[in-house]
Amino acid sequence: MDHFQEKKIPIIKIGSYLIVSIQVDMHDKLALQLQSQILEEIEKTGAKGVLIDISVLEMVDSFIGRMLSGMASMASIMDAAVVIVGMQPAVAITLVELGLEMPGVDTALNMERGMELLERRMASINDD
Repeated sequence: MDHFQEKKIPIIKIGSYLIVSIQVDMHDKLALQLQSQILEEIEKTGAKGVLIDISVLEMVDSFIGRMLSGMASMASIMDAAVVIVGMQPAVAITLVELGLEMPGVDTALNMERGMELLERRMASINDD
C-alpha cells in the first residue's frame, strides 16, 4: 500500500549561508512548510544569506510568488539576504504577468553567480 509522504526540502548550511535546492514541484502546503523551515534555520544557525535554487520549477502561481517574496522580507528582518537562482523564463514571465514584484530579492542565473552576489553583499556590509 502506497502512503503519501510529505516531502521535506533539504536545507544545507555552507559557511554563513543556507543553500535550498527545490527539486520537486511546489504546492501551497510545501511552500508554507519551506518558508517556516528556512526561517527556523536562519534563527538556529545565524545564517547571513539564503540561496534558493528554483531551476526545477517550470511554473509558479501567485501564491508561490508571494511566498518567495514574503520569505525574502522575513529573512531580511532576521538579517539574512535572499538570492533566488535558476529562474526559468516561463516563471519570470508569469511573475511579471501576475504583477508580482519581489522587493529585497536578488536573482542570479545560477548557483555560482548567486554565491558571488551573497559574497559581495556580505563584503559591502562588512565595509560599513
